[in-house]
Amino acid sequence: MRLAATWIVLLVAACGAALAQDLAPRAYVIVPVGSNAITLADSFNDGTLLLDGSVPITDATGRLNATSVTYFRALGLFGRSASVLVALPIGYGTFAGEIDGVSQSTERSGLFDASARLSINLVGGPAMTLPEMRAWRRKTIVGVSLKIVAPTGQYDPTQLINLGSNRWSFKPEIGYSGRWGKWAVDAYGAVWLFTENPEFFSNNEWVSGTHTQSQDRIGAVETHLSYDVRPRLWVSLDGNFWYGGRTSVDGVENPDSLQRNSRVGVTGSFPVSKHQSVKLSYADGAYIRFGGDYRIYSAAWQYSWISKREGAP
Repeated sequence: MRLAATWIVLLVAACGAALAQDLAPRAYVIVPVGSNAITLADSFNDGTLLLDGSVPITDATGRLNATSVTYFRALGLFGRSASVLVALPIGYGTFAGEIDGVSQSTERSGLFDASARLSINLVGGPAMTLPEMRAWRRKTIVGVSLKIVAPTGQYDPTQLINLGSNRWSFKPEIGYSGRWGKWAVDAYGAVWLFTENPEFFSNNEWVSGTHTQSQDRIGAVETHLSYDVRPRLWVSLDGNFWYGGRTSVDGVENPDSLQRNSRVGVTGSFPVSKHQSVKLSYADGAYIRFGGDYRIYSAAWQYSWISKREGAP
């Protein structure tokens, strides 16, 4: 049981903060109605796990590699610019550490939880066709979005470590974007909300019966400063901070699982052809109190087009 409890904390540190670590510059950018994009991305996470002395684990490390495919579609909603994005990730992870001087490790592979995001621009973002877009000059943009993460990932309730969470997650967000010449500033404020995992590490050789796991909400803020080198070629400095997320098992809270963390990074987007582009990014922990202090390397290839019936030439 002590080993199981130790791995519970390790699991939270390794995976629990992943949702709040998003660094997504230009999330509320305006594009013509009928714009589509398919993106193939790969993200490699490598680093140490900080457990704040809550369990007797030393030299804890984690590695996660996730490959995802996403589909983006721009549309008009109540006369405003809006978009829908759906993502399906798959990957592989390994976690290791010494528990009471004994080396322990585990690995998992399979589907992560799928997600969908609906966003709409409320200020400065009317729905526009491509010809209208060419005559438009961007000013201040304010938008809102809702991201939903569904429990579709690999999950076995008899196993402690899974790639899926066996619960629903919701992220309502408000975003601001302002432009001054070639410079742009983005700022987002969001909160993560979680349903209960009704079957957490249950009915196995270590624990009997069915157990539940819950997690407090996580507040997150995110900022980006980007510069347009030329059309479709830009670079961005990124940063975020998130707070909250204490976990409870069968209603008993673990106060040591509070997350109070921050990440910084850089992102670059490079055009390849009229319809293709490549995005590269790197992020690292600026301040990590509890959780995965990961170095995150990401690369993505995107193919985009505008539907003819929406007024594309």
